[in-house]
Amino acid sequence: MKRYMTVGLLLALLCGITIWMTSLGQVGIFKMFPPMKVVGAALRHVQIVAVAEVMAVVMGILIGFLATRRTFRFISPVLLGIANVGQTVPTLAFIGIASVLLGMGYNAAVVALFFYAILPIIRNTYAGIRSVDPAVKEAAQGMGMSRQQVTWKVELPLARPVIMAGIRTSAVVNVGTAAVAGMIGAGGFGVLIMTGLAVRVMPIVIQGAAPTAAMAIGLDAILGKVEDWMTPRGLMVLKLAQWQQQ
Repeated sequence: MKRYMTVGLLLALLCGITIWMTSLGQVGIFKMFPPMKVVGAALRHVQIVAVAEVMAVVMGILIGFLATRRTFRFISPVLLGIANVGQTVPTLAFIGIASVLLGMGYNAAVVALFFYAILPIIRNTYAGIRSVDPAVKEAAQGMGMSRQQVTWKVELPLARPVIMAGIRTSAVVNVGTAAVAGMIGAGGFGVLIMTGLAVRVMPIVIQGAAPTAAMAIGLDAILGKVEDWMTPRGLMVLKLAQWQQQ
């Protein structure tokens, strides 16, 4: 409860800062972005993140799941190696490569964010399914379940918290990455931040940075609740017992 109160206070503070910066109207000879421009940037930012994240979730879970199957297990080291190495590539490198291949703008930003977001989802999906105790699967098969039933009723439910943690991480990181995509004309809060940096006016930078931080914090809190909701009750009881023992 205290955690969500803290999140609420942070969101209120960041939103208040954004409103304050916008209400300044003008700083020296430079005009602040008007309210409708800020709202339009917010909608564009959400659009970029949402499109890239949905594609990454669908493809990431599918690839991570297939890598755990016996038929495709020979390629799992390659996939995990790509995922681990890919996470070390700087954000600007992804965006720069995408802009060279697809041109400046929205499409390049979505593709760059998609590749950046899919990596932790693949890794967590693979790790979550592989972490299921073989004894549990054997017990399910002993009860008469088919392989498909074991997958859908045992493996995936137990792996859900780990998979959701990967989705949560990639979504929050993508909110910040989308701001960097403003450098290639994709829109969003990155436009405000880059404009402020270009003219060296910190209130304009804050006008874009504060709502970006608020969006990341709010999304993390929402996905945290979704993660708790998707965690099987037995695992929640086990986690609570472990927490109480510590």
